Amino acid sequence: MDGVSVGPDVAVHLRRARDHMDAHFTEPLTLAGVAAVAGYSPFHFARAFAAAFGTSPMAYLATRRVERAKTLLRTANLTVTEVCHAVGFTSLGTFSARFRTIVGVTPTAYRDEHVRAGGPPVPGCFALAWGQPQPVARSAPGSARSEKPDPGDAS
Repeated sequence: MDGVSVGPDVAVHLRRARDHMDAHFTEPLTLAGVAAVAGYSPFHFARAFAAAFGTSPMAYLATRRVERAKTLLRTANLTVTEVCHAVGFTSLGTFSARFRTIVGVTPTAYRDEHVRAGGPPVPGCFALAWGQPQPVARSAPGSARSEKPDPGDAS
């Protein structure tokens, strides 16, 4: 992990919680909910996470959300409010304050700076659909897309 040595049994649980935050950062996550993924109490989890990764769980989540917001602001034709909600923040004020703290400029200034330098942004509907996980299509047994041929097929 980063900096502080933790035992392998603890590291597994902390990585599971961090992976959960990475996969579900657009959803409303609470410290108690993420701690439950790791199997810890909220306060023990917060201390162990900070010791292992050098930041609190909620600061890590905010950074992850801001990283995704930066991508959307650079590439998608979305308003700052739409980006705010797309990355999991529920308050535009909190989003703007966190963004400015982490990046150093407001979301609007960041977008304006990068739009001037790049090409046309991607339409918002495509950007939002692109960021969502898609279900894996299951193909019929024995079809060209299946991994194994149908066991009853004598060919």
